[in-house]
Amino acid sequence: MTTKEYFLPQSLDEAVGLLADHGPSLLVIAGGTLAMPLINEGVSMPETVIGLQRAGLNNIKRTNGSLAIGATTTLTRMMADHTIPLLQEAAHHIGGWSIRNMGTVGGNLFAPPPSGDFAVALLALDAQVKLVSNNSQRVLPLTEFYTGFMTTALQPNELVSEIMVPVPKGKTAYLKYGRRHANTPAIVTVAVHLILENRIVKDVRLGLNAVGPYPIRAEAAERVLIGTTFDQEAIAAAAHAAAEECQPFTDSIATEWYRRRMVGVYVRRALTQLAG
Repeated sequence: MTTKEYFLPQSLDEAVGLLADHGPSLLVIAGGTLAMPLINEGVSMPETVIGLQRAGLNNIKRTNGSLAIGATTTLTRMMADHTIPLLQEAAHHIGGWSIRNMGTVGGNLFAPPPSGDFAVALLALDAQVKLVSNNSQRVLPLTEFYTGFMTTALQPNELVSEIMVPVPKGKTAYLKYGRRHANTPAIVTVAVHLILENRIVKDVRLGLNAVGPYPIRAEAAERVLIGTTFDQEAIAAAAHAAAEECQPFTDSIATEWYRRRMVGVYVRRALTQLAG
């Protein structure tokens, strides 16, 4: 272990001040479920570390039709919040109790695929992230936060402080497929938010995880659905479009071919579930 300094700020202002003083060499940890295994195995050897557990970022507030979730809010706490059932479902499907008790909503944004199964639900709900530095703050749609595999729009002097989620007005669905029933990496995860008017698709957000470099929106599939009668023909067309546009990979869990095939299967299942 090479860490020489460990900071435990008592506020967000103190945290971003430390980040400004020490720069990108300062490793930021919330729950530590991503960083600590790398440190323990010697893959990552940071000299300075900052823990955000006491920075006051672990609250949940409902205001003006949105849910504001502090970045260090744990997944276990999200399971106990009934405001948005899709987020409860997503939290339930991540790891076991020990991971959920420590893992945080903000930390899950940085989990490399096939992890990140909470982030894909946020994506389907049009979530925004608040990024704070020592002298400014900005808000980005989650769709603009991801820029590539393990890269984001976060600047070296910024922290994710909060995630803002509009409370959905339509139907939602969440399906995760893995090799086991619980505590398993995803082969594909699907999150959907659907708004219907007289069986016509008024709006839809369809998120996918574990089939791209980061959680992605299946925008081609969304375009197929919007304005159509929500029937089995439209569902089949959307499932096909999602399978075509995803960017799967091969790893120890599944092949690229199998992930793509399961995208079609599970998008169809999620949409059929919403069709009732």
